[in-house]
Amino acid sequence: MRNELQAGGLTGARFVDPVVLARVGNLELVSRAVVDGFINGMHRSPYFGASVDFAEHRGYTPGDDIRRVDWKLFGRTDRFYIKEYEADTNANFAVLLDVSKSMGFGSRGITKLEYGQILAGCLTYLVHRQRDRVGFAAFDEDIVEFVPPSAKHMDVTLHVLDRLKPSKPGQLAPPMKKLAEHYARRGVLVIVSDFYEEPQAVLEAIAPLRFRGHDIIAFHVLDPAEVEFNYDQASAFEDLESGEQIPIVPEALAEQYRTLIREHSEALRSKFSELRIDYALLNTATPLDQALFTYLSMREQLSRVKR
Repeated sequence: MRNELQAGGLTGARFVDPVVLARVGNLELVSRAVVDGFINGMHRSPYFGASVDFAEHRGYTPGDDIRRVDWKLFGRTDRFYIKEYEADTNANFAVLLDVSKSMGFGSRGITKLEYGQILAGCLTYLVHRQRDRVGFAAFDEDIVEFVPPSAKHMDVTLHVLDRLKPSKPGQLAPPMKKLAEHYARRGVLVIVSDFYEEPQAVLEAIAPLRFRGHDIIAFHVLDPAEVEFNYDQASAFEDLESGEQIPIVPEALAEQYRTLIREHSEALRSKFSELRIDYALLNTATPLDQALFTYLSMREQLSRVKR
């Protein structure tokens, strides 16, 4: 199965995986927060508009369209009231992808960065079809690439995805602080990273984006070797970001390591929950179509319950 981007030979089209789209194509990514948009869409707006969802009444003022007068209410009160409706709008959407050196690790043919690139490509394509404005940013210890949200930036995002290489160590706080200045208009931000920092430091780095009113989704991408640590021979393990090598006897440390990884993941989940940030742990051994379908289905069901 080929999508129209691949048929057109567009650079980076390989990151829009037809298998993933076939699985999640019928799902939607709707913001759980009120967002600032430009045209009609599927997200809640802070302004009144022309949807079918009634919001409130307000008193008539000269110049109002008399077709919006609630005549039934006039019959009961002998006063003119205007019916206001909630507005639905499109949203700014952007993926913030970690391209630090640790994201270049992969034990089973696909690296964390490649997994994140496909995730970014598919999500961007999905929301672009929703008529949302798409953007992208790549970061390590600083911003590496930045594509501002626009209705015309789908192709640009795929071009940028195609040229990404992990080359520097990562540090979350500095690039997040700068990106918070770039994303002034409320929207949906998806952060894809292996989050190799203390959970409290991760939370403090992302908090400025959340406090600006963005609906944030955090995808924690790990390789199966990082989750399971199924090594059985003593050898030197290298930190991909610092280059430091440490001799390890796996049998002596494996269980302690797995416990630390579980605690790290649970701490991140708890910290993100405090700020109403969605958190999902993605193991690169899990097919992306399955992982993304599970997450989007759950989010869609929760949104229906809360509306």
